[in-house]
Amino acid sequence: MPETSPPPALRPREQPDAAVPANPMVIYWKVFAWAGLLILAGGLIWLLSPVLLPFIIAFVLAYFLDPVVGRLVDWGLKRVWAGLLVAIFTFGTIIVMIGLAVPFVVSEATALLDTLPDSREDAEDAARDNLPDVVTEQFDDIEGMAQDGFERLRDNLQNAVGGLAMGVSGIISVVKFWVVMPVVTVYLLIDWPRLIAQVDRHLPRPSAPALRDLAREIDATLSGYIRGQSVVCAILMGYYATALTLVGLPFAIAVGVLTGAVSFIPYVGMFIGTGLGIGVAIWQFWGDPVWIGAVAAIYAVGLIVESEVLVPRLVGDAVNLHPVWLIFAVLAFGTIFGFVGALLAVPLAAAAGVVARALLARYRDSALYKGRIRTE
Repeated sequence: MPETSPPPALRPREQPDAAVPANPMVIYWKVFAWAGLLILAGGLIWLLSPVLLPFIIAFVLAYFLDPVVGRLVDWGLKRVWAGLLVAIFTFGTIIVMIGLAVPFVVSEATALLDTLPDSREDAEDAARDNLPDVVTEQFDDIEGMAQDGFERLRDNLQNAVGGLAMGVSGIISVVKFWVVMPVVTVYLLIDWPRLIAQVDRHLPRPSAPALRDLAREIDATLSGYIRGQSVVCAILMGYYATALTLVGLPFAIAVGVLTGAVSFIPYVGMFIGTGLGIGVAIWQFWGDPVWIGAVAAIYAVGLIVESEVLVPRLVGDAVNLHPVWLIFAVLAFGTIFGFVGALLAVPLAAAAGVVARALLARYRDSALYKGRIRTE
């Protein structure tokens, strides 16, 4: 006998807007638990920041070199030999580049420090000759203060460089870095799939798919930004070093390399590099505005090419954060964790942005946001 539908009176009444049975205390407990874990992780990073640098560099290198190792494994090479081969080639290239470029850059930087007193005297003479009397009448009063400031700056910088190069603690730190960092990189390259599998195994099972999707989005964001920004910095280093050398700026290679390198830190690095280059140009070409203008034009072209051509094509919208938040992240991480924090501020902020957008999306889709939580 064929089945028949029950009469309308016996059908369950539809309730499209029925309340979702949920306990708000469970939601609040989860929020506070994750917030506590984040605070604990931040506290540990802050406490261990003096010894984290080689491990952070090793992790970043392993993160970027793992696809190369994976390609060699696909070609039939064992993971151990593939990791060793990639690590040897990478560190060999780094050592060769350091051996060729660093001594020259350091010698130019040292010479730049030595010229500070002479540049100060030239600036004083030019100011006396060109500025109005109302500005220069107080010049003698601040001359001694300026001289002491320049001498202390030069002495402090030279002592810092000398301490890093010749001091026992500096030598120990350098040796420790170049011993620990390559070893950790090799281990991470060899064990990277196992490490990822262990992390995945300990994910909460109900949330594992969502966390995997979040990790893939963070990976795409970080790889897109860091790889693209690294290429941008390399292009800018070559451009500034070559262009400043052609106009005859002293210490052009050191200034150009530093300008391109600090461009990795958005906005803050741009101001530092531009200020350094134009400042050296003013010291060197004071009284000859044509060459000062030429250096300023080089930096103007570099900034336009960086912001309008290189970054849109090579980096794109990988970060997807407002510039104000990027500046805040650089200053905040730099204040808390020093130079390493400023260097990693944008990648960490990009990853945090991915997590924040995912949490906001979950919140807007939740019963708490839609007001359907039953509190009885």
